[in-house]
Amino acid sequence: MGNARREWVGEGGVVLDVRGRPGPPPLRFEVADGGRMLLRQGERVVLLGRVEEGNQGVYISRYDGYRPPLPPIRSALMRDPANWVHLCARWLEEAPEGPLHDSRWLLGARSAFPPYVWHGEDFVREWPHCRLDWSARGWHGVVPLRPLSSENDPRVKAYRKHARDGTLAPVLLWWVTALDGWLLLDGHDRAVAALAEGLTPPCAVLTRVPEEEDWRRTAREVADRLERLAARPDTPGAERQRETMLRAYGDTLSSLPHETARTYSWPLAGGAPAWDALARAAMFQFPRD
Repeated sequence: MGNARREWVGEGGVVLDVRGRPGPPPLRFEVADGGRMLLRQGERVVLLGRVEEGNQGVYISRYDGYRPPLPPIRSALMRDPANWVHLCARWLEEAPEGPLHDSRWLLGARSAFPPYVWHGEDFVREWPHCRLDWSARGWHGVVPLRPLSSENDPRVKAYRKHARDGTLAPVLLWWVTALDGWLLLDGHDRAVAALAEGLTPPCAVLTRVPEEEDWRRTAREVADRLERLAARPDTPGAERQRETMLRAYGDTLSSLPHETARTYSWPLAGGAPAWDALARAAMFQFPRD
């Protein structure tokens, strides 16, 4: 498995520069003609989707078998203050069935969303089929990848106390341009718990960002110079040089453009006929098909 170089972006954000993972990742989108798409995790298909004629929305269906990329988060860890972005970054790098591939990824903390994202109809509660409506203002909602538990489920009830206490660990969202919204990768029960308490779930959000070769080269040069200074702390003027370099590194980081890049997808082997066969096998029917 390849490595990810981390480029910290102020408080609550990190860019993962992933290299050495050139092939399709374990969790990946595959596409075929006619707006056909699927989400595969390993050999399992966990989501089928097809864009509606006229680009008015997308019909999707999800299937059992999805496995979150993060390990279980125990109550003891939530009670102990943690840098959740740092932890999620490490867990994603180590995940055997996660979405990371060679690219640059922004992982950041987020707690503010338009009200319709979590507290309105754009948070998908139906299982397994739903339609994402693109016809008005766009969609930008959240699609869970497993059925949601009841608000009275014992695990959810335990998380509800953390939500009230302000110690709930964040859920992990992945921005997917093909859906015009978020996939809920991890923390389904934590999301239910926060919503049951009338709160917006704290989130760690994963987005692919554009390649910036020149920016990365400059950032690496600054980081390398900082490492050399740290290795020679007794050098005359080292502390002043270190302060200057830290300011330069911060300025370089703040100059990084963080606009969203398209979510990458891979061709579906067998094309549209293969997708249609999967849909028929699952008795997945779209209106007007």
